[in-house]
Amino acid sequence: MKDITRGGQFLVKETQCENIFTPEDFSEEQLMMRDSVKEFVDKEIWAHKARFEQKDYAFTEEVMRKAGEMGFLSVAVPTAYGGLGMGFVDTCLVCDYISGATGSFSTAFGAHTGIGTMPITLYGTEEQKKKYVPKLASGEWFGAYCLTEPGAGSDANSGKTKAELTDDGKHYKITGQKMWISNAGFCSLFIVFARIEDDKNITGFIIENDPNNGITLGEEEHKLGIRSSSTRQVFFNATLVPVENMLAGRGEGFKIAMNALNVGRIKLAAACLDAQRRMTTNAIHYANERIQFNVPIASFGAIRQKIAQIATAAFAGESATYRAAHDIQNRIAIREQEGAGHQEAELKGVEEFAIECSILKVAVSEDAQNCADEGIQIYGGMGFSEDTPMESAWRDARIARIYEGTNEINRMLAVGMLIKKAMKGHVDLITPALKVQEELMGIPSFDMPDFSVLFSEEKEMIMKLKKAFLMVAGASVQKYGSELEKHQQLLMAAADMLIEIYMAESTLLRVEKMAIKNGSNSCTEQIAMAQLYLYNAVDTVYAKGKEGIVSFAEGDEQSMMLMGLRRFTKYTNMPNVVALRETIAAKLINENGYCF
Repeated sequence: MKDITRGGQFLVKETQCENIFTPEDFSEEQLMMRDSVKEFVDKEIWAHKARFEQKDYAFTEEVMRKAGEMGFLSVAVPTAYGGLGMGFVDTCLVCDYISGATGSFSTAFGAHTGIGTMPITLYGTEEQKKKYVPKLASGEWFGAYCLTEPGAGSDANSGKTKAELTDDGKHYKITGQKMWISNAGFCSLFIVFARIEDDKNITGFIIENDPNNGITLGEEEHKLGIRSSSTRQVFFNATLVPVENMLAGRGEGFKIAMNALNVGRIKLAAACLDAQRRMTTNAIHYANERIQFNVPIASFGAIRQKIAQIATAAFAGESATYRAAHDIQNRIAIREQEGAGHQEAELKGVEEFAIECSILKVAVSEDAQNCADEGIQIYGGMGFSEDTPMESAWRDARIARIYEGTNEINRMLAVGMLIKKAMKGHVDLITPALKVQEELMGIPSFDMPDFSVLFSEEKEMIMKLKKAFLMVAGASVQKYGSELEKHQQLLMAAADMLIEIYMAESTLLRVEKMAIKNGSNSCTEQIAMAQLYLYNAVDTVYAKGKEGIVSFAEGDEQSMMLMGLRRFTKYTNMPNVVALRETIAAKLINENGYCF
């Protein structure tokens, strides 16, 4: 068995490009699945986009049923329960390409296949899985997930919904209020979290949607975006649920919720990818067609800069998402080979890469929002009109920064989980952090390195950015110890450093792999994108590193760390960023769309 990087180890272990998975590695079967999904989306969703903006909830349900008939709802479901039993990369691939046309369908799809079905496939008893999962996999039934309450959002374990055992011991009576429940208007069952007596942690239950069993729904919420995603409050009034419908064990609901969120985070990143491709393509179409001062606006440098930047972000998001998805798939395979069942293997496989899942959720959701924002800007006044696709894309993109734990929560989680892994010995941060401290105290080398090989300087820069993070994070832990979690602004600055390192490295490794296989002349624009992303990442790491350092260090310590930060973010040969953007934009504009 080859050595496979564990979650978070990217920070302290050099990754070889041949050991990562990229979209260029899709198999014929995966490409066929991708094309099948794209055809479905173009025919059933994109062609009827206006209906999704008119709060046509029935149409969303109708298209979901068609997706079920096509097998798209069952990709991640084991074959034993009526699913296709495909790998983790395949599930991300389908989620990616089925989600780009409208956030309304993307939300319905994600809520059903993820948090509506997955808790049963991963935590359910054999009887529960046989009873419910085949119906969910086929689209005969739809699922919804009831966690959030008026007083329990990010603090998910603080819910007030109660579960009381009946006198005969055969049922629990569920009483409480849930809000922001996706698919509530047409679901057949709910995954519901409630507290039994004064338990420390909540418990999960499977509850069939029967209005005669004390279940009532609020009116459809009127939302900024995802307008045809059914979103309602759900009220339970002494709703009876058989004791055998408890999900996992008593008090294990919080664990279910957290692990479901880990999977949901990388799936959300995947769900934002094709949206960026489509928005970028639409923006380029408009820029090529819109004439001002007797020329297409695509010829203006200000527009070309925007096109290059949003395409680069989309390419980076693709690179990092599929890298992590395949790492998770490998970890699942290792667990299965060690004798673990499907449930445990998938849970532990995703949990291993929880840091990367949080990184991706933040980075890709924010890139999608920025893509929509720049898309509107490229369209100008027309972008503000409902007659063009950018206005709805911008509104739909906004929810992604809130779903699956807000981006602020995920930033703090990414760094917090990394530190916990270090404490457990899963990732050795201490040794490299001490080496960085020693390096800061030593005399820097003035030798001119040999950068003749493709990406040799960029790889050295990635290594230096990792040192910058280790310097800031190591000093922070030394100063605050277990109290570090109280310093949220410092954690968020460190998280932004961590995010940019992972995204930049993933992009670089993908392009290096392409260049080795096909020659650097075949991927000139991709090389430019890797260099452009890194250029921007270096600026972010410097700015956030400085913010972090001045927040906790003073005097000589501060001076030394700021000097180290400058050293770790200094290019030997600064790239011509305008030329990089021009190389990327020229290709996109000539191809009249996203073409990578």
